[in-house]
Amino acid sequence: MNTKQKWKRVMPFWTATAFLGAASLFVALEGAGAAAAEQSKSISVIAFPSPHNWPIWAAQEKGFFDRNDIAVTLTPTPNSEFLMTGLIDGRFDIAMAGIDNVIAYMERQGEAPTKETPDIFAFMGAGNDGFLQLVTVPEVKSYADLRGKQLSVDAVTTGYAFVLRKLLEKGGLKFSDVEFVSVGGLQERFQALMEKQHSGTLLISPMHAAAQARGFNLLTDADDVLEHYQGTVFSARRSWAKDNEVALVGYIRAYLAALDWLYEPANKVEAVAILRRNMPNMPEAFADKTYQILLHPEEGMNRTGALDVEGIKTVLALRSEYADPHKTLTDAQKYYDLQYLAKAVDTPSQPTNP
Repeated sequence: MNTKQKWKRVMPFWTATAFLGAASLFVALEGAGAAAAEQSKSISVIAFPSPHNWPIWAAQEKGFFDRNDIAVTLTPTPNSEFLMTGLIDGRFDIAMAGIDNVIAYMERQGEAPTKETPDIFAFMGAGNDGFLQLVTVPEVKSYADLRGKQLSVDAVTTGYAFVLRKLLEKGGLKFSDVEFVSVGGLQERFQALMEKQHSGTLLISPMHAAAQARGFNLLTDADDVLEHYQGTVFSARRSWAKDNEVALVGYIRAYLAALDWLYEPANKVEAVAILRRNMPNMPEAFADKTYQILLHPEEGMNRTGALDVEGIKTVLALRSEYADPHKTLTDAQKYYDLQYLAKAVDTPSQPTNP
């Protein structure tokens, strides 16, 4: 039996809920004694359930956070509304999500109201190259096949909804030709797609590979249409960052160290074991596929934390075109601050327009 045949046998028994089991996100910090715990600064992080949390899990299990005197808890979010309002209102210290969400809430174009005035910024890039794909049910093989169909999104006005609108436009469809349905986060959208509740959605890698293995179609890669697009970032409140600079710098340093550890080929067996401990229902075949995609030497997860400034400008252009209330947004630097990343890696601050 060849690899492709094995893959097809494994995948039908793998449900989306098992793949993105939220309970697996809570990882106990090991090896920290009572005295060390008292000295550690607690940091609460919120993120979508995803293999992209792998560096956080590795940093927890391998002690990278401990070495920087911080104790990190990771909470899964059901959707961007919960994530963004939780960050802005102070229930969480750090959020991992698309920079579009940061911009939307800063410009009062967010999907949900907040108790506090938004004052958030991106401090580090994440994600991987070619991370965003439009995936459709097996019956939909072209943009024309989507006419009159429903497509699922996290939120209609934030996240990657405007990316989807642009892809449809480039594919010859008007926004009125389809219906966007707000379903929630990655887990919810993946499961809805697998059940064919909707005809398509945007998925991040490696989830697109899981869908393809089950006969779903990869209609397009967002990078092929947009060229530059800044997706996932880590963000925080400016006031919290200023008051907790040492802890934030320590978080960045530990996260990047965990990434370096994951990328080391000699650590592959242990790295995959960490992934499967945190996503216990992930089949071994797909864990290996995830390793190949997310830890690819050239196209894997962002190892430096750098931001694609041209990609942020693309986000601003999309929001300027589609968002309500209408605003013309051009100042990319307004939404990020790389001083903490620079301190973590002991390098000068990156230029705003490289």
